[in-house]
Amino acid sequence: MNDLAPLLTPEGRALLDEVRDTDPAHELAIATRLRREHPAALVSAALGQARLRQRAVAKFGAEDARRMFFTPDGVEQSTRASVAAYRAERFRELGVTSVADLCCGIGGDAIALARAGIRVLAVDRDPLTAAAARANADALGLAGLIEVREADVTEVDTAGYDAVFVDPARRGGRGRVFDPEAYSPPLSWAVGAARTASRAAALKVAPGIPHEAVPADAVAEWISDGGDVKEAVLWFGAGQAAPVRATLLPGPRTLPSRGLPDPAVRPPGRYLYEPDGAVIRAHLVAEVAEELDGGLLDATIAYITADEHRPTPYATAYEITDRLPFNVKKLKALLRERQVGVLTVKKRGSAVEPEELRRKALPKPHGSASVTVFLTRVDGAPTMLLGHPAGAPTMLLGHPAG
Repeated sequence: MNDLAPLLTPEGRALLDEVRDTDPAHELAIATRLRREHPAALVSAALGQARLRQRAVAKFGAEDARRMFFTPDGVEQSTRASVAAYRAERFRELGVTSVADLCCGIGGDAIALARAGIRVLAVDRDPLTAAAARANADALGLAGLIEVREADVTEVDTAGYDAVFVDPARRGGRGRVFDPEAYSPPLSWAVGAARTASRAAALKVAPGIPHEAVPADAVAEWISDGGDVKEAVLWFGAGQAAPVRATLLPGPRTLPSRGLPDPAVRPPGRYLYEPDGAVIRAHLVAEVAEELDGGLLDATIAYITADEHRPTPYATAYEITDRLPFNVKKLKALLRERQVGVLTVKKRGSAVEPEELRRKALPKPHGSASVTVFLTRVDGAPTMLLGHPAGAPTMLLGHPAG
């Protein structure tokens, strides 16, 4: 079914409530029973929507997801609610009272903007997607603040709105699109639309966007949530400060660029710091290294080393107990000697696959100790650094790295 209308009827809504918690393993039996009382197409649509709602819980939370309406692409491509709420708050702080949300999808950002008290024009050219956005505004009690329009965003007049938000489609028939000019609409069009906004504008782009593709008059912000990089945003207008920043959620905690030179390479200290992915994408490792009084293990790898433990939200600290040249046999023997049962493998600058090393080095548990091994380079040489999260109980008693 490519029309949400039957699901919005009293019969459709009642059916959605009935199948809400359906276990996929029991779906066939439930569908067979329900088709005795309801049209087969409606039953299939309700069960499909139930599956989408279950998938959407991770992004929208259970309370909203069970009331909202989704398309398969909408679940996949919509903004996580925590990120959308952060961005809406940024708009509110900038004095924005109305936003033209172009390429609105199923309405995730429009919902967050409306909840921040901002009036929204939500535009999408796909009829089913626009219908989902309209149904979601109504289901969440936000229809008074969200106007949904089915239209080509390139033909929409945004002059009556303080701000513009554009979320171009970054997927094509062959999967993800990496060239910003292959977005739909292209990044160049979105930048032009952003520059017409009277107060502020934001463009959601892929986190892998090259820094050289960022317009000179934009502020580039990389956002992570719970340690996972979610997106990059290009901000225009409203007296933005640093040209680059990394924001970590929950929080938010924002690290601005200070234009520091690359950190020096130095020998491994007692601690290794793994910067948050948003920090790395934003090229702000130098700012974190200065905060930690640290340096790099290798000039081309974003691992920071330092002699002291200084907690920071922008990097995860590990206490290093052993440093070895890359050698699987030596690692295997050491893990057996230390009675290791849980091995975590992280890598940067190594061609070795973590799962392959885990299988070879620890084919079976030897005890209850936990170890993290970093496959990396130290000043160009393939190296294994062993340790554990700083502040965690020390279960691997080794010799300090030297």
